[in-house]
Amino acid sequence: MKALIIESKRDTPKIHFDKENNKYEISGCSLPEDSNAFYTPVIDWLSDFSESPASSFNFEFKLDYFNTSSSKVFLDILTILEKIKQSGSQVEIKWYFDEDDEDMEMAGEEYDNLIEIPFELIPVEVEDEDF
Repeated sequence: MKALIIESKRDTPKIHFDKENNKYEISGCSLPEDSNAFYTPVIDWLSDFSESPASSFNFEFKLDYFNTSSSKVFLDILTILEKIKQSGSQVEIKWYFDEDDEDMEMAGEEYDNLIEIPFELIPVEVEDEDF
């Protein structure tokens, strides 16, 4: 399966999905004008991946900020990951956030409450960590 790598831009996050190297990450700011258009290849890739997923993987969110329309897409992504877990794969979500950003921490907690996947909230010191 070909990797999906989309470099970050001012208003869009970096997407790095690579089954061969077992890396699945969304990082940066997610403020696309049209979230559905930006995230369509992401959802399509994950849908294809769900047909033959890795047996065990971590999915990492390393977001600085995201808008409301992105939050809906993230829930769609988490729902796909939840179905993958239900089919037998070991899936864990890692939600990184600036230790001083209560909003991002609360967003992670809300997603954790909505899905049945092991969910780890990881505070980081942004000035010391390149996330």
